[in-house]
Amino acid sequence: MSDEEQLLELIANHREGVLAAVTRAGYPHLTNVLYVWDPEQRTARISTTATRVKGRILRRNHHAALHVAGPHFWSYAVAQGDAETSEVATTPGDDACRELLEVHSAFYGELEDEEAFHRRMIEAERLVVRLKVTRVYGVVLDKPPGS
Repeated sequence: MSDEEQLLELIANHREGVLAAVTRAGYPHLTNVLYVWDPEQRTARISTTATRVKGRILRRNHHAALHVAGPHFWSYAVAQGDAETSEVATTPGDDACRELLEVHSAFYGELEDEEAFHRRMIEAERLVVRLKVTRVYGVVLDKPPGS
């Protein structure tokens, strides 16, 4: 397995990561996120709100990276690329609500009341961030050095 395949496998086998975006001042903004990985599209999808810092930043500056930790401190993958955002959920069943349902269902399983879910997404002004990965880097080690 190539290094890139190992890194992509690490990303695919996890759902928790740290999303990095670039602020107006040029500093990184880091935030813990849950993500859904689509290996064929090389895309990580993340649910957020239009009012959260990461949502506001990524609507303005699309450069982003997702850091995914491996089984120990010395093993990790970084997925880097351009992020796009969906429209904010505004109407029950709109494209944003349907995509949010897919993302949230991947984390929490099948939802019983889709109408209530759509209302919550609209009230929270939720949207989906799609990180389209163009580069991966990192280190995949079975065990820490020196062990």
